[in-house]
Amino acid sequence: MSQAPPPGAGRLNDLPDHSPLVRGAVAELRRRAEAEPGQRWPQPLADSFLVRFLRARDFHLDLAWRLLKNYQKWRIECPEISADLQPSSVLGLLHAGYHGILRSRDPHGSKVLIYRIGQWDPKLFTAYDVFRVSLITSELIVKEIETQRNGVKAIFDLQGWRFAHAFQISPAVAKKIAAVLTVYMHGNNYMQSLTEHFPVSILPQEYGGEEVSIEELAKEWTDFIMASADYLQSISLVSQE
Repeated sequence: MSQAPPPGAGRLNDLPDHSPLVRGAVAELRRRAEAEPGQRWPQPLADSFLVRFLRARDFHLDLAWRLLKNYQKWRIECPEISADLQPSSVLGLLHAGYHGILRSRDPHGSKVLIYRIGQWDPKLFTAYDVFRVSLITSELIVKEIETQRNGVKAIFDLQGWRFAHAFQISPAVAKKIAAVLTVYMHGNNYMQSLTEHFPVSILPQEYGGEEVSIEELAKEWTDFIMASADYLQSISLVSQE
């Protein structure tokens, strides 16, 4: 039987992790996870891990439980992407400026990611490598409470898209990607389109904004990923057990 969310469940998102109400919700989510037969969790069921799923679903326990199970299933069934999260496995993509993150959140508090398809050389990196970059970023930014509460948005710059890129996206890869990613496309007049969704003050100069260049943003995020190598290695090893 489905458990209804407690009164004012969404307001729990405003409470700190040490709040008794938050800790109670975390304990119940852990109880469900430990009672699930035959499950192999990719990470230890620590409070800091479990609370991410509760915050992402405004402390609706059933929805958080479903999200946790889907995450676990995806990590285990996609070892091509998730087994090795070492930055060295995608260093060429990162140094090419394929991926960056805006310094400021959008007006809704969401983290904003940028992916530049033209910087992906499909002769050197597969689609699995490309989506490993996304998983690495997801695992790092989800540690932030504001990201847990307000989620992420992504800008996909398709300038430079070629048949060679499409050839990498086999039906099997597309199915795995579709399980975790929703993409919204912008037309040719992307500068106007982007400024309808994001203030110019947070966008990089290449997209009609007032921030630093996307190259600088990509370097900043690459440096952060490299500095997080030990953490990424630790969750890679757990996923392989």
